[in-house]
Amino acid sequence: MTSSDPERFRVLIAGGGVAALEAALALGELAGERVSTTMLSPSSEFVYRPMTVREPFAYTAARHYSLAEIARDIGVELKQDAFKRLDPERRAVRTERGDQLSYDALLLALGATLRPRFKYAVTVDDQCLDEQLHGLVQDVEGGYVHRLAFVAGSPMPWPIPMYELALMTARRAYEMNIDMSITLVTPEDGPLAIFGSAVSEAVERLLEEHGILTLTSAHAEIPEPGLVSIHPGGRRLQVDRIVAMPQLLGHSTRGVPSRTEQGFIPVDVHCQVSGLERVYAAGDATDFAVKHGGIAAQQADAAAEAIAALAGAPVEPSEFHPVIRAILLGGDQPLYLSAHLTGGHGSSSQISDTPTWSPPTKIAAKYLAPYLEARDRGALR
Repeated sequence: MTSSDPERFRVLIAGGGVAALEAALALGELAGERVSTTMLSPSSEFVYRPMTVREPFAYTAARHYSLAEIARDIGVELKQDAFKRLDPERRAVRTERGDQLSYDALLLALGATLRPRFKYAVTVDDQCLDEQLHGLVQDVEGGYVHRLAFVAGSPMPWPIPMYELALMTARRAYEMNIDMSITLVTPEDGPLAIFGSAVSEAVERLLEEHGILTLTSAHAEIPEPGLVSIHPGGRRLQVDRIVAMPQLLGHSTRGVPSRTEQGFIPVDVHCQVSGLERVYAAGDATDFAVKHGGIAAQQADAAAEAIAALAGAPVEPSEFHPVIRAILLGGDQPLYLSAHLTGGHGSSSQISDTPTWSPPTKIAAKYLAPYLEARDRGALR
């Protein structure tokens, strides 16, 4: 049966990233034949983006998965098109190509858009990171770059990639016997402060061991090439190159409410969109401050449980209670970080050099992580 089957509860998922795939897998597990699911995505691939951070250093490229193959495998219909606007009264979505898709429940997993925060810096974009930074790494190896700054603006995006890039650059310079000065400028109270004090203190020591100077509670401007101005204090850094984290923005789509200037979608504890019936949102498109694959998956799970219950499945929807789990690369060995998020900071902060969740992947997701692990194992065989 297809998504047009009138006997089944029609679920439309707008997006093709972590939240979309996690929700599709969760619905298959929770609701089974009660639902027919259509995934609307402008992309034909799912890229395991957390691993692109290694590509400029000549490591194996991040894995790419065909969305069409995944859709066939998990029994959902894939429509390759982009979300344009929502008509909640008709329970319909209009696509960029002009099609109208009806739904009984809708999950918006639209992601966020990246915008450069600073004019005179290379802005990190994990969709083309190798292309952006490969030349910089070669210049470091060749001894042409000796002073480098990694800078994050406010509000702070997901911080892990900045720390990984700084650590891997420092290690590469050390291996090439290149004298390097690396400064990390962040508005955080401490390194990776979102994870809580135990993680922050350990990461601070790790950065010091790699010769990286970290300036915290620092609000940066880049008024000209090679110059970082830091407030408060009026400090000025003169460097050879500057790598900056992006600013994240929502899509501000017609028919979808947003309560912030950045265009993010407001959701409740079940990830239902405020003021809309049978419309849910998960991932970077929502107004939850932390933009991270594991958080997107947890939101998708909460939304999937609520949708499965609407479809008549024997499910008691649980509330979204965020737990962040991340792997920090760049040191002598990967570090496994975790914390419960309360009040914007982490509690029950943990850091370990051995995995504390299973499977021990960059994106800790209840359904997607084991599914991708199984696919990878099948491909290796």
